[in-house]
Amino acid sequence: MTATQSLERDNPEAGPFLVTNRLIFSIALPMTLGFLTTPLLGLVDTAVVGRLGQAELLAGLAVGAVMFDLIFTTFNFLRAATTGLVAQAYGRGDRREQQAVFWRSLMIALVTGAAIVLISPILLSAGLWLMGPGPEVAEVTRTYFLYRILSGPAALANYAILGFVLGRGEGTLGLMLQTLINGTNIVLSILLGLFLGWGVAGVAIGTVAGEVIGALAGFAIVYGRFDSKDAPGWAMIFARDRLKKLFGLNRDIMIRSFALLAAFTLVTRIGTSFGPVTLAANAVLMTIFLVAGYYLDGLATAAEQLTGRSIGAGYRPAFDRVLRMTALWSLGLAALTTLALLAFGNAVVNMLTTAPDVRALAYEYMPWAAVTALTGALAFLMDGVFIGAGWSRDMRNMMLAAFIGYVAALAVLVPAFGNHGLWAGLNLFLLLRGAFLLLMIPRRAAQTFRPLQ
Repeated sequence: MTATQSLERDNPEAGPFLVTNRLIFSIALPMTLGFLTTPLLGLVDTAVVGRLGQAELLAGLAVGAVMFDLIFTTFNFLRAATTGLVAQAYGRGDRREQQAVFWRSLMIALVTGAAIVLISPILLSAGLWLMGPGPEVAEVTRTYFLYRILSGPAALANYAILGFVLGRGEGTLGLMLQTLINGTNIVLSILLGLFLGWGVAGVAIGTVAGEVIGALAGFAIVYGRFDSKDAPGWAMIFARDRLKKLFGLNRDIMIRSFALLAAFTLVTRIGTSFGPVTLAANAVLMTIFLVAGYYLDGLATAAEQLTGRSIGAGYRPAFDRVLRMTALWSLGLAALTTLALLAFGNAVVNMLTTAPDVRALAYEYMPWAAVTALTGALAFLMDGVFIGAGWSRDMRNMMLAAFIGYVAALAVLVPAFGNHGLWAGLNLFLLLRGAFLLLMIPRRAAQTFRPLQ
């Protein structure tokens, strides 16, 4: 009996597996629900501070929230890279490597989180300089920031823990952890910020508590299920080739995330030149676009895990079936979303703003925002496939190529068509991302699976 056969006997998850709709949605559906709690959290925090009746408090919270989005969203690569590597080890049935990936990612998260706390005064000063709020707003932002930054190690640890859980295809556990984090955050933000009168500080402390409680619970669950006989030694955890692979994935995904953030920032930056009403209308429509993307991210997460698992198992039929089925579901749901927004998008706009002039412009540009669900579906899905497969360098390069095409398109379309040109450019960017990656799959899949056959 070979070592591989022995491994598959001891680990039933190893080797070939059948891809079904039930398997896909056992990951996609829970994580869609989990991801959707994130914008709900922002709405609750805004509502709590908004009820305090001071515009400076709400503005200070908004500035602080943007700063943390920039900091913590950047480090989401920890979750993605961990998912891909754990999924591949899961497909091989290599439980020792699954644990090793977890410990590597967790240590990187804790060290990075601690470093963020240590340099927080510099980050705060840079953020205030960049955002340029007035003195009263800046003081509120400072209070919020200095409390919430303490969640850094726990917040990044949660990325590593969630990445491990999703890498094993445990979508329901991922939902439970996300619900615990965001639910604790919401309850404590209301209790501390509103009922105890702690204001913005209470909202920030509620966020810290949610991250810490989530990290402790997640670690206890994951560690409690580890089998000591599969525990990796320090030499394996810190193996140079494994660390190099993890850091390479993290680097490429981070560059991809920066490029994506820059693309969305350009929408705001260029929108500013069209005046405050157009800027506000674009902000409303971008909110709709981003929320619509959350449930498509659930399918991308399923593609991550199942792609990684199929490569770990060396089983090309599962890879092909994952790609085909998740693509059909993503495009189908995106088409339904586009139709729903074309039919009811104006009602959604009315829920998000009461300003008549902003509503009127948002109605005008709604068709562009509605189509983003369809043009972006393939891009979101391809990110999941390439992360799960470990093809992060290709994903990074194609993102940069799409970004260059996007900037070139904006240079032509915006002067000619104004805000319509801006939205056309954004849709083109999304299409280019998905198309470039899709075209690379046949060659990369052949290269990846040929040595395994």
